[in-house]
Amino acid sequence: MSVQERLLYQDQQLTIVMAAAPPGVPAVALIGEIDASNSPVLATTLAGCRQGSYIVVDIGELSFIDVSGLRVLVMPAVPVSQRWIRLRNVTPYQRRLLRMMGWFYQPRDHPAPL
Repeated sequence: MSVQERLLYQDQQLTIVMAAAPPGVPAVALIGEIDASNSPVLATTLAGCRQGSYIVVDIGELSFIDVSGLRVLVMPAVPVSQRWIRLRNVTPYQRRLLRMMGWFYQPRDHPAPL
């Protein structure tokens, strides 16, 4: 963890770190595994980080994510225009899961691809 990062949450499976980002755009990195045991705290932690219209979540260092974790990150029950999480560093495996669930969405005004 660099000096510019701040630990937000950690259990035996998951670490959530606030990363350095441009002012007004929170960036969070997820490291480890997300499942039903820690997805509620993930949702609470991300909601607590939200400062503006969206938050960037780097999921490139996740080694596992189940449907409960995907629901937190993708917010499928929320209309697309109201979703406030933007994913960064999505692995091919994660992208495949999102496509299989029908939850793959790439906003036109956000340059970082899913």
